[in-house]
Amino acid sequence: MSSSSDEAAIHEAKRHAVLMHARDAFITEGYAGTKMEPIARDAGVSTATLYALFAGKRELFAAVIDNAAEDFAHKMALVRAEEGDVAHRLTSFALAYAGFMSDPFVRAIFRLVMAERPRFRDTALHFFEKGRIEFGSTLIGIINDEIARGALKPLNGKTSWAAGQLMGMLEHPVFFVPLVTGDEIRAGRSVESVASDAVETFLARHRA
Repeated sequence: MSSSSDEAAIHEAKRHAVLMHARDAFITEGYAGTKMEPIARDAGVSTATLYALFAGKRELFAAVIDNAAEDFAHKMALVRAEEGDVAHRLTSFALAYAGFMSDPFVRAIFRLVMAERPRFRDTALHFFEKGRIEFGSTLIGIINDEIARGALKPLNGKTSWAAGQLMGMLEHPVFFVPLVTGDEIRAGRSVESVASDAVETFLARHRA
């Protein structure tokens, strides 16, 4: 007889498989075009199991977006471990953030959330707010550390404003431009170049 822990592991494995295949389906087909039965088939579960895990397509979509938000948060949390001088720490963050935001899959999730925002307003707001908190708090933590060390002194004294400035310099070329123009349009600069230029400009304005 399977133990309760084994049953829980099987349940979680099935749920994860459904979420991953549903994520692909929603990105490819959109919400309206996605069907539940093909997701169950691709995930290797019965339709009855799928509906036992998620009451319907609406609940599945919300779970997919929440799962993607958790994945993004875990990736960005890794930046916290970086140590070194102020330029190294900011560059490490900038490379990680720019690399993350330049990922076509990340843009695909953002496009999906934006497209379905009228139908899933609360889910969309939660997704964007979670991202803002996770990403912003990581950088604000770095900036506050460097202020305490005497390496930085934000011009207007507002750490959040300074953090938003650096993130904006990274987001525009690697995220917003491809989001609008399409992934087939290649950026003129590499992620490394964008990160380096952004940090250099940031330090010119805010180094103590």
